[in-house]
Amino acid sequence: MSTLFISDLHLDDSRPQITALFEHYLASDEVRDADALYILGDLVEAWIGDDDDAELPRRIAAATRAVCESGVPVYFMVGNRDFLLGEDYARRAGFELLEDGTVHELYGRPTLLMHGDVLCTDDLAYQAVRKQVRTPAWKAQILAMPLEARRAFAAKSRAESRAHTGNTMEAIMDVNADAVADAMRKAGTTRLIHGHTHRPAIHRLALDGQPAERIVLGDWYEQGSVLHVDADGVELRGLPPA
Repeated sequence: MSTLFISDLHLDDSRPQITALFEHYLASDEVRDADALYILGDLVEAWIGDDDDAELPRRIAAATRAVCESGVPVYFMVGNRDFLLGEDYARRAGFELLEDGTVHELYGRPTLLMHGDVLCTDDLAYQAVRKQVRTPAWKAQILAMPLEARRAFAAKSRAESRAHTGNTMEAIMDVNADAVADAMRKAGTTRLIHGHTHRPAIHRLALDGQPAERIVLGDWYEQGSVLHVDADGVELRGLPPA
């Protein structure tokens, strides 16, 4: 038995093969026999609100609810692409929403769970935008717009994000070591699991003289990526095409 973690799937109509892979994986024995499934943000390329009437949100909800109904709890933490996702959709999808920075005990070890974008403190431009768009007033203003206007706004935001990524040094967009250490100290843990940076790896480090680890989840742009956690440790695995 193991607990499974995925993030940064960026599901989108432009990549139907990845949506099919997601549905295939969630229907697999590996998921249905797991202790739990965690999705740590950026499940979709853009989330325009729980009232989105497109096919993709319905397919995602059907897949995650089936996992939940099989007896496997599904936990979801919003990322920078789907931070508008709320309680209404969570109920339909059958998963429990988690706050960024939640600590869960996994097989006797407290583990800090984050999407990861707040750790990229060197990217000042991104952090300024993040602070603005996470306010209740900004979110309410966006959600009050008609669906088509929100779709246009999301497309514009994605284009701006791609431009920012292309013009920013990779090191600036990665996590800051001091931010990582501060987050782990505050949480009182020596293990952190996060996504966002699309740089899957298991980093061993020292935290105040104690051994610690930071596990980065992979993205799903070309293939699936899953972290397995059990009593014996952690393992990152790739998924073959569906």
